[in-house]
Amino acid sequence: MTKKIQSAERVSQQDASDNYVFQRSQLAYYKAAEMVSGDVLEIGTGSGYGVSIISPHVRSFITIDKYEAGIDLTPYHNVEFHKMTVPPLKGISSNSFDYVIMFQVIEHIRNDFAMLQEICRVLRPGGKLIISTPNRKMSLTRNPWHVREYTVDAFKNLLGSFFRQVDAQGVYGKENVMAYYEKNKKSVEALTRFDILHMQYWLPRWILQIPYDILNRINRRRLLISNRRLTSEIRMDDYYLAPADDHCFDLYYIAEK
Repeated sequence: MTKKIQSAERVSQQDASDNYVFQRSQLAYYKAAEMVSGDVLEIGTGSGYGVSIISPHVRSFITIDKYEAGIDLTPYHNVEFHKMTVPPLKGISSNSFDYVIMFQVIEHIRNDFAMLQEICRVLRPGGKLIISTPNRKMSLTRNPWHVREYTVDAFKNLLGSFFRQVDAQGVYGKENVMAYYEKNKKSVEALTRFDILHMQYWLPRWILQIPYDILNRINRRRLLISNRRLTSEIRMDDYYLAPADDHCFDLYYIAEK
């Protein structure tokens, strides 16, 4: 069954206009693959491109999502997909995983405290959560699909309420990535200049979600057309991890139970 794609939040590796975001998303998995082992749980399968990256490095890999995964798991002897809305992590035993990975998901979850409590529950003592989420300071506009976004310190404090140790890393871009970001910023500013009443900040999220999706997709494709080489030539290696500050694109934290 093909998985329903809810919004432009779920980037496609087939759409060239998504390349800037997709390459950054891949980095999260490849960096995690350098750390994980044993039994791993992923919260948020997305389009499933992380399966081939993570599964060779682990004993077992369970990946869950609220939508059906549109991927063929038959080549992977150690991978299971579970359709599930979280929290809670229904039917998953306590102390059963060495790692939990969760990329670009927690900002969509209304009860982030309950989600982190559940992650702690299913992790074994000494187990680790590898998690990413957008850095609020680098967001160009309000994203109505996000319940909230976090700053560097707020997210570290949140995780510190549940985990004994938090390594606060951030995802940064090299020169070509930053050139794209600046062009994207100008394009977004051109679109939002008509919002003289700042409605994006006070209208209910559900009203803004569809217009946001449409404008987001138009903006990405416009940038591709006008900056095709810059957009298409960005690669995963054009992003890197370093200690998190206000200028990173994503917060990429490793938290130990």
